[in-house]
Amino acid sequence: MCRLAAITSNEYFSPMENILALETMKEGHDGSGLGLTLKDLGGEFEEFKEFPIMSGICSRKGLDTLDDFMKKHGFRLKHEWNPKIKHVKGVVSREYYFARAYDYPKSYKEKSMREKEDLLMNTRLMLRKIGEPDESIFVFSFYPDVITLKEVGDPLQLGEFFGLDRDGLRAKIIFAQGRQNTNYAIYLYACHPFFIQGFCSMTNGENTAFVPIREFLMGRGFPGYTGYNSDSEVFTHILHYTVRQLGFPLTYYKDVITPLKTTEIDQREDRDALRLVKQSLRPLCIDGPNMVIGFTPDGTCFMVQDAKKLRPGAVGGVKGKYALMSEECGVDKAVPKRDRTRDIFPMKYDMVTISPQAEEVRVWNQLRA
Repeated sequence: MCRLAAITSNEYFSPMENILALETMKEGHDGSGLGLTLKDLGGEFEEFKEFPIMSGICSRKGLDTLDDFMKKHGFRLKHEWNPKIKHVKGVVSREYYFARAYDYPKSYKEKSMREKEDLLMNTRLMLRKIGEPDESIFVFSFYPDVITLKEVGDPLQLGEFFGLDRDGLRAKIIFAQGRQNTNYAIYLYACHPFFIQGFCSMTNGENTAFVPIREFLMGRGFPGYTGYNSDSEVFTHILHYTVRQLGFPLTYYKDVITPLKTTEIDQREDRDALRLVKQSLRPLCIDGPNMVIGFTPDGTCFMVQDAKKLRPGAVGGVKGKYALMSEECGVDKAVPKRDRTRDIFPMKYDMVTISPQAEEVRVWNQLRA
């Protein structure tokens, strides 16, 4: 199993809060990797919110390739952040870690956000294709107001390695995963969280339905549905496909991955639509066991379980700050001063959502929709 630590707040906070929460859940991850995704950035990136930020790692050779590529395609560098690396025993440092804010090419300045999103995604995919064979370039995300960091090692050691305990990197939504190496070799593109065009998710569990889901998604003809170094990446792509591509409400993500039985669908007011969704998207049904935490472009965060409910998950907090964690002790670390009797442990029919700015938490139930 892995361990997941997500925090959403109306104030900026440090990713060290997530890492310390992961430390309290350390029996559930083996320290083989850390992934961080930060959304709604503060600190030195607060004034660059409208500009896309590229997050990644490269070699010195890869850096030259990256610079040439971005210049050729009309992107102008606005701001760059590099972690204040501290050499830590057990962590092997790569040559260049970065988060770079770029201005859009002139030809895209007046285009729609949807067109800009496609440009950013395709740019990321082209750079991945260039850099992946010799591992000279890794690009984890390229999107406004989002930064992603990934590395192999123990989360607490990596927090020290990246200088996150000393750096001013801040955000209002931060996702962190402490990896346990199970099905795949340790590889940065296999590390959660996964991100595509404003949608992000991370998962604890085993996706036994991975192959049919992957084949369905790859058959949609959308270039972003690729990679799949981890069987959990499909959860992010299902979210993207359901909400962005099909235009469904977020709650339908739950209906897609864990469809109701026919007798249960009959009790819903939207039964006619739901029958068609189940029939046409049946290949996206998950078989678990999985617990998924995610966020959408507007900053809504959520937690869902598969129908087996064999992975732990807890949500708790106060207005203005909520934690979504693999275990209750993680919530205790992130938001110790709260009413614990109001903590939520979602079951198989539930979707817990937290509105932007951590204003409100709701539990949506498939049977009572």
